[in-house]
Amino acid sequence: MNVFGLTRLRGSSLGARALRSSIWTTGAFMASQVIRLGGNLVLTRLLFPEAFGLMALVAVIMQGLANFSDTGVLQSVMQSKRGEDPRFLDTAFTIQAIRGVLLWGAACLLAWPLALVFDAALLTWLLPVAAFSLVVLGFTPMRSATAHRHLLIGRVAGLELAGQVLGLVAGIALAWVTGSVWALAISGIIGAVAHVWLNWRYLPGHRERLRWNASAARELTSFGKWIFLSTIFGFLTAQGDRILIGRALALGAFGVYNIGYFLASFPMMLGKMVAGKVLIPIYREAPPAESRDNFLKLRRMRALVSGGLIALVALLGVIGIEVVGLLYDDRYADAGPVTVLMAVMWIPHILTLTYDPAALARGDSRSFCLLMAGRAVAVLGAVALGLELAGLPGAIVGQGVAGVLIYPGEVWLSRRAGAWDPLHDATFGALGLAVGAGVIWLHGPAIAALAAATM
Repeated sequence: MNVFGLTRLRGSSLGARALRSSIWTTGAFMASQVIRLGGNLVLTRLLFPEAFGLMALVAVIMQGLANFSDTGVLQSVMQSKRGEDPRFLDTAFTIQAIRGVLLWGAACLLAWPLALVFDAALLTWLLPVAAFSLVVLGFTPMRSATAHRHLLIGRVAGLELAGQVLGLVAGIALAWVTGSVWALAISGIIGAVAHVWLNWRYLPGHRERLRWNASAARELTSFGKWIFLSTIFGFLTAQGDRILIGRALALGAFGVYNIGYFLASFPMMLGKMVAGKVLIPIYREAPPAESRDNFLKLRRMRALVSGGLIALVALLGVIGIEVVGLLYDDRYADAGPVTVLMAVMWIPHILTLTYDPAALARGDSRSFCLLMAGRAVAVLGAVALGLELAGLPGAIVGQGVAGVLIYPGEVWLSRRAGAWDPLHDATFGALGLAVGAGVIWLHGPAIAALAAATM
């Protein structure tokens, strides 16, 4: 008997594995965000807004270093025919470990110049300490990537949550004892150690060691060279707004902006996790260009993803200001209109999230790189122009404008893989437009007040 459709979750078919993985990914994401939010609420009462602004800068710099050196080993393991070969996995692990050490060295060298650029002297010492977590994470085993390759990610999700909880508990304890921004930096290292240890201890499979195989390295670097460039452009896309806004606002105001950004990003972050962890294996095993049946299966999944994410945007748009008022004190009041406006501006990006994995699943990292370059140019240009014309709200609106501008590139990429679905785009584009217009109408006065305060 099919009780509540539970039989669809059983078995080893692609559909069953995809459904289970989607549920695990979504559940783990929601749990992760609840943990982050709870920790955020505690830490905002133990620390000061400038601490969050300073750590936001550290996070942007570390993300930039990681993206500017991404070798694409995880994506390569997920899509390569050699993804089960021990020599391939060992070489991927070796490349990842070397990269972590090099990233930490780069952070040490950049710390003092960046402290001058952002007029934050503490960055000179804070960045090298926080960036040591990149060395630790470089020794994460490839077993999590092979689990994602086969859409068997339940245990991986549980271990990620456990590592997050351990890091957060350490951060809260250190913040309570010290009342210092150093609590956030040190807890990041503790969380990284916990994550790596848990993966080594509890994930089954090949136990990697430092080893080099020439043919594996050639395949990894051939695929990875375009991923390397793609992640540079991805960093500019994802963090460009914070770089521009961080230079325009005081550290305290920037910390407030990041509170709003954190809350508004729930739908977009969830969509990226589903696209990256679930859809690449689906595109690899059931390419939409091969049959109409494959295309229709992807259409149904795409509709579920887009519909669910737009519903989350609508919920945030309606209650976002009230949630900020309930959770935070008056120092963070401006995070309310930031939350609702930012959530709406993610809608154009949400509509095309499910197209990106099509190119990566085919091994076409070059086309994906070209799209990411166009996306970075659109985001940086639109955010900079919006910031100049209308302050912080203008910069946020620029994010939405950039999503519209890059749509032709998304169509080009998805058509190459036979994945473009104009019916989906038209249907959910109209729904997203209605949701966005309603949210802006509902909170127009608060958004206008934010504009007046930040111009």
